[in-house]
Amino acid sequence: QVQLVESGGGLVQAGGSLRLSCAASGRTFSSYGMGWFRQAPGKEREFVAAISWSVRSTYYADSVKGRFTISRDNAKNTVYLQMNNLKPEDTAVYLCAATRGRWSVPADFASWGQGTQVTVSS
Repeated sequence: QVQLVESGGGLVQAGGSLRLSCAASGRTFSSYGMGWFRQAPGKEREFVAAISWSVRSTYYADSVKGRFTISRDNAKNTVYLQMNNLKPEDTAVYLCAATRGRWSVPADFASWGQGTQVTVSS
């Protein structure tokens, strides 16, 4: 099972940018589909973005499309989430996740990091 550790969260003003990173352990990272999810206080966890193991395909929630970009570096066992034009409603704990299943199906993600807090002030 892959172990995931997120970093890069913080406090930013609306309109600003942050780049999250997720470092994965293990030698089979390139075989996992990777994703980012977020959970705001009192709300359900929601899907943000996902990327295939081959790096050829990505998938985004409508709420972040055009503002967030997911990418991965299989040589560094790391997946990234570049977040631009942040809004107060983006405030949440952001969690990295991995799947050996269908990378475009949020329910298939089974390995999770602890999360990193992103706070966007208005």
